[in-house]
Amino acid sequence: MNLGSPRRRHRWKGRAALLLATGLTLLAAAGAHAQFAALHAGASEPVSKDQPVFYQSDSADYDRDNGLVTLAGHVEIWQGARDLRADKVTYDRNTGVVAASGHVVLLDPDGQVVFGDYAELTQGMKDGVISNMRAQLAENGHLAANGARRIDARVNELSRAIYSTCDACKDNPNASRLWDIRARSAVQDLDNKRIEYTDAVVDMYGIPIMYLPYFSHPDPSQRRASGFLVPSLGISKYLGEYVQIPYFWVIDDSTDATVAPILATKDGPAVDAQFRHAFNDGTVTVNASAAYSREGTTKSPQGDIFAKGLFTIDDEWRWGFDVQRASSDIYMRDFHVSGTQDVLTSTLYLEGFGQGSYTRLDARSYQGLTSATVAAQIPFVLPRYEYSLVGEPDALGGRGSIDVGAFNVVRQVGPSTQRVSFSGNWERPVNGAFGDLWKLVLHLDSAGYSVRQLDQSPSFGQQNTAQTGQAMPSVSLDLHWPFERDAGSWGTQVIEPIVQLIAAPNGSSYGLGKPLTTSGTLATLIPNEDSLDFEFTDATLFSLNRFYGIDRLEGGMRANVGLHANWFFPKGQQIEAQIGQGYRARPDNAFLPGSGLDGTVTDIVGHVTYMPSSWFDITTRERFDHKTMNVRFADTVATGGPSWLRLSAGYLYTTDSPFALYDTVPTTLLDTTPRDEVTLGASTTYGHWRAHVSARRDLRLAKMVSLAVGAAYEDECYVFDVEFGRRYTSLDGDNGASTLLFQITFKTVGSFGISSL
Repeated sequence: MNLGSPRRRHRWKGRAALLLATGLTLLAAAGAHAQFAALHAGASEPVSKDQPVFYQSDSADYDRDNGLVTLAGHVEIWQGARDLRADKVTYDRNTGVVAASGHVVLLDPDGQVVFGDYAELTQGMKDGVISNMRAQLAENGHLAANGARRIDARVNELSRAIYSTCDACKDNPNASRLWDIRARSAVQDLDNKRIEYTDAVVDMYGIPIMYLPYFSHPDPSQRRASGFLVPSLGISKYLGEYVQIPYFWVIDDSTDATVAPILATKDGPAVDAQFRHAFNDGTVTVNASAAYSREGTTKSPQGDIFAKGLFTIDDEWRWGFDVQRASSDIYMRDFHVSGTQDVLTSTLYLEGFGQGSYTRLDARSYQGLTSATVAAQIPFVLPRYEYSLVGEPDALGGRGSIDVGAFNVVRQVGPSTQRVSFSGNWERPVNGAFGDLWKLVLHLDSAGYSVRQLDQSPSFGQQNTAQTGQAMPSVSLDLHWPFERDAGSWGTQVIEPIVQLIAAPNGSSYGLGKPLTTSGTLATLIPNEDSLDFEFTDATLFSLNRFYGIDRLEGGMRANVGLHANWFFPKGQQIEAQIGQGYRARPDNAFLPGSGLDGTVTDIVGHVTYMPSSWFDITTRERFDHKTMNVRFADTVATGGPSWLRLSAGYLYTTDSPFALYDTVPTTLLDTTPRDEVTLGASTTYGHWRAHVSARRDLRLAKMVSLAVGAAYEDECYVFDVEFGRRYTSLDGDNGASTLLFQITFKTVGSFGISSL
């Protein structure tokens, strides 16, 4: 404060009359602020008489004869974090009335602010009035009223109230906000943290769009409050017209539930529910629904449950579960449950984390939902265990690691497999004198098996039961030799030859490429649980085992060569590419014909990434037949454009169909149909607006696969979102489906929407 200012600053202690008056004034201000801000339950927090009270004003006067204390001119009174500001504050000791007038501002310790022209409190601050009230609430909430009356420090009654979370226009503060709620009267329930309106009208840009005889919503400071949520309406070809009315129930500080009945004209009734509970050491969330729904031409009880839990034992251990079950895929599709899923997975697990180590024990069950899935062939994993350890650098400069695992896979129809496995790895990098980078790797994969029904899909082994094992030791030597060239104004160029030499015993053919046994099975005793699906690309060119798992192991003497290049331009442009090929001493019949890995020379694989600017990039990855140079695999993704118009395009072509391995004895070149698809998309973000469109088309069948388009507007108080999607593929004979969603969200109040499926 400027020492030359005529304003006075005082600090009072003791029990003098002026201290009493000012203390009561502050209590009144604090109480009024807490109540009119609608952010504290019950009476306001009392002010300690031992805590000093400060004030500053242009003038101070005490009329002993009439018992009046008057502070005038830029009055500010505060104690701790509470603050009252006004042009004039008066306390009448005879009536106990505290009055503040002229630009009244009440500041709460939370940072919330209440404005008014005049405030008057009586009855020990339990009752009071304020005129022309304006309150700044949490989450950008704005509440105003012609007048407000406080009753018993529990309820604020508001006359001609208006509420919104939209900011006023800077250029024209008197202009209508994007939306607001106007009401003839309103009540702030401070105990239950709700704002209730009577004879309310919802305006958009000052135009009434909805009348509500009664409406309520939680105070914006409340993250959780019991009550009905905004209903949602929809139209579906499966359900007909439907309405969903959710109710949110705050059970206690750590538990809540949402129950949403669904009434439809063609199906149901149904109910959807969510339960959440937070423990000291974890959380549980349960989503479930039930309905009396159609199944074919008849109706029967249907339902689903999705439950997740995660609990911390200590700093190194935790456990959890994930349960997913449903009565049918038709029920999930009809009632919009968790999108479209073909397989549901339920898991119970325990996992631990150490210095460079990880361990996990889990059990899994699967549920197939499509009509093509045979339930008896779906496995149960009871249990599965894995342990990984990466060691510290040793005295030789190398680093070792191990992976240990075991699982028990049980099927009613098909192989039931018990497997234990061990993988060890040791690698030693060496930097050469000429910039050459060497790495020596010693590796071992091994597994032991006990299996029943081996001769069934997907293993097709030569006998029904077997106890066997396999191991594949290998040693590899890698050389990376980068050469860098300064091209001056053309930037910097890096060319890096890569050579990998691998020595390993010849691997098993697993019966591929050999005549079938008399029972029509393959001559193998090794089941296949983790190596059915693979795709040979440049990403796996230098892998010691190009199968994804260890039930199938690649062996033999072989070499892989590649050339990696980078071109960095001065202005940030970049070209990055790699091309390579593999060679082996003898063919490896463990790979299917057409995979690009079955002969002595592999297919040619590579990729190119081109980034000519910060707003455009394209990456393409291909595999070419090494004899004919025909494309066997292609995957291209390109994106470009500024934020106000971002375009994307993708193309996928592959001749592999891994699903055929489950139903066919893979002895010859599979008669597969290439997958040939293109995707296009565009998105834009401009100010508060955003929009997107995407499409996916099967070029081989000349049919659309999917289409999606949407737009949204969002600012500090309002969200408008519309989405349309079309699926053209058939799921259990539904011949595709269309989805339309229209939703309006008034922030802190709720969402109103209509959907169609």
